Amino acid sequence: MSKWWRAVATTAGGLRSTEVTSRRSYFTIQAIPREVSGGRVSSRDRAQGRIPAVVFSQNYVQSKPEDPTSIVASSSVSRKFLLTTERKQIKTIIDSVDLPFFCSTTFPLQIRAGSGSSTLLESGKVLPIKASDPSSCIHKDEETGKILNLVFVWAEDGTKLRVDVPVVFKGEHECPGLKKGGYLNKIRPSLKFLCPAENIPQKIEVDISQLDVEDKVSLHDIDVHPAWKLLSKNEAIPVCKVKATPVDS
Repeated sequence: MSKWWRAVATTAGGLRSTEVTSRRSYFTIQAIPREVSGGRVSSRDRAQGRIPAVVFSQNYVQSKPEDPTSIVASSSVSRKFLLTTERKQIKTIIDSVDLPFFCSTTFPLQIRAGSGSSTLLESGKVLPIKASDPSSCIHKDEETGKILNLVFVWAEDGTKLRVDVPVVFKGEHECPGLKKGGYLNKIRPSLKFLCPAENIPQKIEVDISQLDVEDKVSLHDIDVHPAWKLLSKNEAIPVCKVKATPVDS
């Protein structure tokens, strides 16, 4: 019979408060308004070392009264800005944060009147959200790997945002099942939550150090902050399972 190991979720990040404070200004995304949209304008911005972006406020609603997990984005948006950002700065931020956690990390954003301008038009905290490509949290060129565009939502305190939080597995070196030659089947690499903007987990850590072969961790085994609402109808779905390595016949 499988053991059901109680997994632990943390807000993670691993930074001391002094580190977060010292790096906050470094991670402030600088942007300028983009008056028009379109492929030609975007191509010109990219050629000049910039990345087209958009930021807006997004409200989430429960589409089915009987289903508490039926959270969808409403059709109305507000506080919308077409922007461009510096590719060099965005790349540095992604390299520092690590790409899997980019779309579960909030950043300060400053919108200035123009490149090098001291006039601040708008500022606030934002969350990057996933592009149309489900395999990545940002839209990249398949051939060059360059970032094509970015989408942000305002993450004002008091609002709730839908976040795709990466799952990180720890304790692999101590895992009995892996020591016996099994392998870890990572079934759910990320989990969807509705989170307060001021309390978004950068990652969910799942401890597998006690799992034996055929043991698994399911959604209902994961302890999370009470303010995080897991967006899944079936909490019995496994997040991971230690499976036996097939023996060649």
